[in-house]
Amino acid sequence: MVKISNQKRTQFTRDRKEMLTMTRISKELLVRHCSPTLAGLKTGNIFTCAIGNKKELHGALRRINGTLGPKGLRILPLRYSDKNVVLYLYRPAKLASDLTDHCARCILEKQGYDREDADGCLRCLIRRMRTSESIPHEIGLFLGYPPEDVKGFMENGTRACKCIGCWKVYGDEESARKTFDLYRKCTSVYCRKLSEGCSVEKLTVPCKFRENRYN
Repeated sequence: MVKISNQKRTQFTRDRKEMLTMTRISKELLVRHCSPTLAGLKTGNIFTCAIGNKKELHGALRRINGTLGPKGLRILPLRYSDKNVVLYLYRPAKLASDLTDHCARCILEKQGYDREDADGCLRCLIRRMRTSESIPHEIGLFLGYPPEDVKGFMENGTRACKCIGCWKVYGDEESARKTFDLYRKCTSVYCRKLSEGCSVEKLTVPCKFRENRYN
């Protein structure tokens, strides 16, 4: 029998715990990157998570969807790399509403989206994400960015940009700055509440109403 030293056993345990933490998608990771979506203030957020084991990752996604799905949220993988996955937490009902905007529809049509329903558009986005090294600029439409700002960036790059926050602003600067401040405050409050023991499920606002949790 091969004996394993205490040092190696400790290292193996540490590595195993780290792998499980990565693939289970910690609540801290969700709250740090997705608080505005959890609070019902934003359509969606994307973030990157390290992959320790793809089977564990898929199990984690199923558990999150099982918890947050009844509240009107969904999480899914947009793109995989060797060590990471880009995840998308979003509110399907809000996305469907966002994509009915005329400017948003025009942007998607110009990028080759041949579906009008939100699920079909999302499948097109995933296909584009997985066949390109860069992130398609129209992804802003799936994150709740104003269509005029998405259009402005696609046409002008950083030129004529009025300010930069969660996105580059070309339209209503005052409204955008207020939104950026709201997102920052939301994330700060949610991180504090999580540290005080509040669960992600309790922090998540159901789609049918929005609570004021910033006090």
